[in-house]
Amino acid sequence: MVGIFQEIEGYGHEQVVFVQDKNVGLKAIIGIHNTTLGPGLGGCRMWPYADESEALRDVLRLSRGMTYKAAVAGLKLGGGKAVIIGDSRREKTPELLAAFGKAVERLGGRYITAEDVGMTVKDIDLIRTQTRFAVGGSNEGGSGDPSIMTAFGVFQGMKAALKFAGLGEELNDVRVAVQGLGNVGYHLCSYLSAAGAKLMVTDIYPAQIERVVQEFGATPVAPDEIYGLTCEVFAPCALGAILNTRTIPQLRCKVIAGAANNQLEKESDGFELLKRGIVCAPDYAINGGGLINVADELDGYNKERVLAKVTKIYDTIDSILTWSDREGIPPHVAADRLAERRLLDARLKSVDCCGARGS
Repeated sequence: MVGIFQEIEGYGHEQVVFVQDKNVGLKAIIGIHNTTLGPGLGGCRMWPYADESEALRDVLRLSRGMTYKAAVAGLKLGGGKAVIIGDSRREKTPELLAAFGKAVERLGGRYITAEDVGMTVKDIDLIRTQTRFAVGGSNEGGSGDPSIMTAFGVFQGMKAALKFAGLGEELNDVRVAVQGLGNVGYHLCSYLSAAGAKLMVTDIYPAQIERVVQEFGATPVAPDEIYGLTCEVFAPCALGAILNTRTIPQLRCKVIAGAANNQLEKESDGFELLKRGIVCAPDYAINGGGLINVADELDGYNKERVLAKVTKIYDTIDSILTWSDREGIPPHVAADRLAERRLLDARLKSVDCCGARGS
């Protein structure tokens, strides 16, 4: 059995904080992966994990992904993430959120929190009453719901992936299977519908399916049917690890481009997609719009500036896919190398700077 410290070391984290407040039922884990480029910024997810080990694994994977996401997006930020163990629909209370905010404040800015699965803009507003280190709220200086920009970035990256796959970048009549219709999935469906795409959708919550069916004329399917649909694009927008040895053989798509984090269950799954000729846009490169949006608060939020930056996700995905094709490596490996190169450059500059001061 792998121990906690061994698992943390395997992901390369700087700090992992376990938070508990019995009085309000708070059980949370905050992961700070890498602060080479700046403080670790990443959302807080509230989810009814099966056990603490599952929650720890999720926060480690997600916070590491945020390091790479920020690096690929060219932001002066590191990677961080938080998870609260619990059902957000039944167990979330103002007292619990306040206690979490206080825990973030105690870290002194090494971790900046934001919205993620199971959390809302209003929740961030409440958390901001307890800490200076939260972004994405609606109150003064807040950038609001980041899911709109996340979806817009995925939409841009999807067009780049389609073009790279030889299908052109126009989405009119393109069949897109969307898995997960939460905030990001819903907004992505809105963009796709406006562009003329034919939507096939699923979610674990029937009400969210019905909303998209009514508003955008989407075709509903059962959760397990989404993988085997014949379509041009599969857009995973729910939880991670959904591309694996069970689901990949079912895929009948040309492109994978979605908002979910950590879509590959294992590194080998990315190689299998390459072998099958499926163009897969790396998740943390294509879904960086929300991070770009909330990060802009740190410089005084400007929506036009954010839109310009998020639109460039098209260029980022095109560059990664081109590099992948040239080197004969899966896109996720090419994206990792791009992120690692930027992290290395930052470390070398830091060493040079310190050396210059020392001399």
